[in-house]
Amino acid sequence: MFTNPKNILSEKEHGFTLIELIIVIVIVGILAAVGISQYSLMVEKSRLAEAKVRIGTMRQLVYEYYTNNGTVTGIQNADVGVDNTCASTNFYRYKVEDDTIYVQLYANRCTSGGKTPNASRAYAYYLTFYPGTGQNDWHCHYVDDASACFGMP
Repeated sequence: MFTNPKNILSEKEHGFTLIELIIVIVIVGILAAVGISQYSLMVEKSRLAEAKVRIGTMRQLVYEYYTNNGTVTGIQNADVGVDNTCASTNFYRYKVEDDTIYVQLYANRCTSGGKTPNASRAYAYYLTFYPGTGQNDWHCHYVDDASACFGMP
């Protein structure tokens, strides 16, 4: 005996309703929005690699300045090879600020004039370096509200 396969199923064929399709589309949209924001955050964190390398070089030059002069007072951007401008070759602009016993080495994220894409929200990623003891303290904060960024103090 041969049976028609359509008779195995119920008489009425089932499909997806419009409501079910809309719910699936909304859920996929929410997941995509979360995924894109997390992806953007990870890309921005990866750009910190540029800043870390450059600040590391600046720190070595600060230490050299300190060993030659016995102090960090009076150190200038030119002494560590930076000019505090956004250039099309960098995501950040770099600068140094001195105190009597420490220096702060800044990487400020460019919001215009830097390497594309520029950041939509400016932040400062910096190292407080004590050349006398060699102590390093990394910090990151957003410029507009001084809140911490990337889970750093």
